[in-house]
Amino acid sequence: MTLDALRESLPAYAKDLSLNLSSLAAETALSDQQKWGCFAAAAYAVGAGPVIKAVTASAREAGLSAETLEAAKGAAAIMGMNNVYYRALHLMKGGEEYRSLPARLRMNLIGNPGVDKCDFELWSLAVSAISGCGLCMDAHEAELRKHGLSNVQVQAALRIAAVVNAVSHVAAAEQAAA
Repeated sequence: MTLDALRESLPAYAKDLSLNLSSLAAETALSDQQKWGCFAAAAYAVGAGPVIKAVTASAREAGLSAETLEAAKGAAAIMGMNNVYYRALHLMKGGEEYRSLPARLRMNLIGNPGVDKCDFELWSLAVSAISGCGLCMDAHEAELRKHGLSNVQVQAALRIAAVVNAVSHVAAAEQAAA
């Protein structure tokens, strides 16, 4: 299944999501690697099988390498851990006390993601948006600014994350209702 097939499988009530998938697949503010890495990281972060399959097939058709796909999946994995931990520190009343302690969580992938660091940061931002971790979003957005990404590019990653998240939930709901 490709993104086009996924779009066609969406119910009528999700027409806006279908249209957004189409326009985001044609997004030009990001490089193809950045764009399809965002799609893949977001799909893996949400974990809906049909969406993962469609995004992965379309990303490969667009030329995303196996190494880049692995890095995007790695962004989803590492941020899945970090978003829970850092969001908890942010939300807990005693979070300040815990923030002074070392996290003691392995995060080697962030230092050596196997792809351009800027791209990995962009994918990490997308996953953090899905997870709702404000501390992580702020940290990754600051890194992206250091790398010279524009607000339009950052917004494109957030739009991809939002649409992939919503499509994943619709796909799961429709599968559950079948």
